[in-house]
Amino acid sequence: MPMTLKIAIAQINATVGDLAGNAARILDFAERAKARGADLLLTPELALCGYPPEDLLLREDFYAACAHELNALAAAVRGIAVLVGHPLSRNGCRYNAATLLIDGVAAATYCKQRLPNYEVFDEERYFESGDAPCVVTINGVRCGINICADVWEAGAADQAMESGAEVLLVLNASPYHIGKQERRAEVLRARIASTGLPVVYANLVGGQDELVFDGGSFAMDSHGVLCCQLPKFVEALDVVEFARAEPQPGVIVADRAVEIEVYQALVLGVRDYLGKNGFPGAIIGLSGGIDSALTLCIAVDALGADKVRAVMMPSPYTAEISLADSREMIRRLGVRYDEIPIESAMQTFSTMLEQEFAGLPADTTEENLQARIRGMILMALSNKTGSLVLTTGNKSEMAVGYCTLYGDMAGGFAVIKDIAKTLVYRLSRWRNTVSAVIPERIITRAPSAELKPGQTDQDNLPPYEVLDAIIGAYMEEELSPREIIARGLAETDVRRVVRLLKISEYKRRQSPVGIRVTPRGFGKDWRYPITNRYRDPY
Repeated sequence: MPMTLKIAIAQINATVGDLAGNAARILDFAERAKARGADLLLTPELALCGYPPEDLLLREDFYAACAHELNALAAAVRGIAVLVGHPLSRNGCRYNAATLLIDGVAAATYCKQRLPNYEVFDEERYFESGDAPCVVTINGVRCGINICADVWEAGAADQAMESGAEVLLVLNASPYHIGKQERRAEVLRARIASTGLPVVYANLVGGQDELVFDGGSFAMDSHGVLCCQLPKFVEALDVVEFARAEPQPGVIVADRAVEIEVYQALVLGVRDYLGKNGFPGAIIGLSGGIDSALTLCIAVDALGADKVRAVMMPSPYTAEISLADSREMIRRLGVRYDEIPIESAMQTFSTMLEQEFAGLPADTTEENLQARIRGMILMALSNKTGSLVLTTGNKSEMAVGYCTLYGDMAGGFAVIKDIAKTLVYRLSRWRNTVSAVIPERIITRAPSAELKPGQTDQDNLPPYEVLDAIIGAYMEEELSPREIIARGLAETDVRRVVRLLKISEYKRRQSPVGIRVTPRGFGKDWRYPITNRYRDPY
């Protein structure tokens, strides 16, 4: 066995369905890896077609197109082995596969054995499970191949070891959520402990609809010691050098604070959603509150100030400090800013509905009309310019329905949909340590929708610390109300929040897609029925 083996990790930002573009990206990484003396380039899971392709995987023509592109890529690869993730149709079955390309030919193919069907994953809908290990020899070293979920439980890695593997290569499309990297390390160390195999782990990076893939690819030796880790939320290439089938120490880019990583995830999610879908820019309804302020910061950091437009739509209830703070924030960020007062539209609607509402007291109907007027204005500007409206509602509001259908929920992408209000404050304070772009008063004043005189969010809700604790326990941890109350939270608050969460499902189903950063967001992994009479026992 040679003294050394060099494995390059390609942390690629693939675009779903862009087969030629993804193949060109893989080839470019292969050329760069070859220039650095690498023997093998390891790509992420389904790198050829992007992840997740969802129901594209039900189309036979999609598999044929992927096969054609894989053959073209194989013909172009010379002087380096490339392990490529791709979908495979063979003998009437469909697989999540990885193929080793060497000198113009497909030398070996592995089919994923463990198909995840939980959280945001739905692979049993599309694929058959493979049942055989695959071990390939690269520069004299026997390398076993696994794909993502294969290493999250015992079995597939053990098969590779029993088949003579000395190193385990793992292709991954593992989406980000808070705490995910620590969990990956824990899982891989368990596989290493059972097999004695060092691991090279290549992860996808980039935004795909509500998912953000963070990269953070790494290598661990046969004792579970981290030898190399790539940066998160950016494309990257690094070469792991092996001596006697053990990875040697390399560059480790350390994980960063939660606030930093979540903010980076949101920026990447916005940049890729707009960029990959061809939107020329973003429009944000600014209110003078912290949610729209944070959303504006994220948009500017993702797209640049020249591609972001903020619109303030004051009503008679809008406080002067909201206008002043918004203008000051715009001055600091340098984006286009317009003020479009809505009082005349409010009066028009009031006149139109005067007979219908005669004798009825004012209530949330009039408040919702304000939000819907604003939504119409933003969508009109979007239609006229082609720019996408970014909504500004947070997870706490989405949970309990404190948002207006066709009003503040109107838009194309919900940036902070999975960000609880308490985390909104943490992210805003962190962003101001980079540069003080959010006026301090926006952060410190009591939050308000400003839809009637003297209104604050806490008029009808528990304090956000309490609200977010209940939402997190019920939704993310799936605790019963009884268990939540046992944690010391007031039963009246728990009953109220759980009830609001349940009756707001019809709203959430109509909300825009938004970026997922927690273990459970209101999207792919939240599938509660709208029509639902089940009531939790207390």
